[in-house]
Amino acid sequence: METAFTPLLSLGGGLAIGLGAVLLMLGLGRILGATGIISGIVFPESGEEARWRIALVAGMMLAPGLIYLVSGSMPALDIPVSPAMIALGGVVVGLGASLGSGCTSGHGVCGLSRLSIRSLVAVPVFMATAAATVFVIRHVIGA
Repeated sequence: METAFTPLLSLGGGLAIGLGAVLLMLGLGRILGATGIISGIVFPESGEEARWRIALVAGMMLAPGLIYLVSGSMPALDIPVSPAMIALGGVVVGLGASLGSGCTSGHGVCGLSRLSIRSLVAVPVFMATAAATVFVIRHVIGA
């Protein structure tokens, strides 16, 4: 399996995520950590707290439709695993994010920019784990 090299699209995506993180911090004083936001929907502290979280997740879900309206085509999506494996992966990531006191977006985007010690430790662990996983899947298992 080959991964396409898309530096301009990747830069645009990174800028959009960074802008979203800044706007959420300026507007509500909240950190853009996707797992924490979803957790706050499942276990809301208050109705007002749940509303902004639901609006943010709805925006994430509606974004492909906006791309379709602007470009006339949907983003290419090729997921070589079953829906059950996607669900299992989501549960594992959610548990890992809970154990790590945050997810990659919270630590990588917001934590590092705030010079959080926890994030300075967590992000290299995420990256090393991702590199090891790719190595095992591509070179040991051969998928």
